[in-house]
Amino acid sequence: MTPQETKQQQLAEILALAPVVPVVIIDELAHAVPMARALVAGGIRSIEVTLRTPVALDAIRAIAAEVEDAVVGVGTVLDGYQLEAARAAGARFAVSPGASP
Repeated sequence: MTPQETKQQQLAEILALAPVVPVVIIDELAHAVPMARALVAGGIRSIEVTLRTPVALDAIRAIAAEVEDAVVGVGTVLDGYQLEAARAAGARFAVSPGASP
């Protein structure tokens, strides 16, 4: 399997977790883990946290560490630095409005 095929397979597995992927904007870090637990309890395991607030990376880190069944990702990724920071925080997938080399 090529690296591209592997990435496509991983994406398909994430999308198969639930019929929707909620896109959340977390303003209060204290809300991140309870919100993720509620989504997982309702059958929604994949969660996209947007990078639109100052606590977004900390929210990703908390969800990844504390909500075992959640597959947390990052959204609104605008550059490689954000992507690496999100990956280090525990994001397992990323969404970007666009990309350039």
